[in-house]
Amino acid sequence: ARTTSDAAVNKAARCASTFGSDLTAPYGRLDGTVLAIVAPSDRQCPTFNNDHIVLEVKAKGNVYRMVVNVLSTQGPPDVYYTTTPHALPAPAFAEGWHTGVSLDYVTDLSVHVANFTPVAFDALVKKVIDAIPLDGKVSVYSSTSGGGSSHLVHRNGNGQDGAIVLDADGASPTFMLFHFDEQQF
Repeated sequence: ARTTSDAAVNKAARCASTFGSDLTAPYGRLDGTVLAIVAPSDRQCPTFNNDHIVLEVKAKGNVYRMVVNVLSTQGPPDVYYTTTPHALPAPAFAEGWHTGVSLDYVTDLSVHVANFTPVAFDALVKKVIDAIPLDGKVSVYSSTSGGGSSHLVHRNGNGQDGAIVLDADGASPTFMLFHFDEQQF
């Protein structure tokens, strides 16, 4: 259960300055433990981003940057957001970067555009950061060009949708899903 002191925790305080290099292009799922969550306003961290949350995930001794859009730069600025409980698709949670995986909001999770609500920038930043526990086990579906950072943690189609999965190693995982106004599915 969330306590008053949880809300006061600076989730960016442990942000890393060096990152792993094991992510391989073009798409995969990183399973690991949340080290830090860097909001667009967290200037004390070396890898902040003006319109993304940077979720720092530790896996196999290295930290990786999962970069999550919280502001649309095309069309209306709100990002559409929803959560859905769903079992983690195979493979089972295992720390590290997994290739050969796929995720489609419609096919795998039975989620459609009507399930989402537009959320303004500041509200979405708060909602996402509040929902993700430090030291929690997460899986993040995303795209990467390789190295230590990934992005496109939102609807992309073609089995390469991005998502954050909370309690990924537990009995009741929850998928955090994102899409933009121009996307229909």
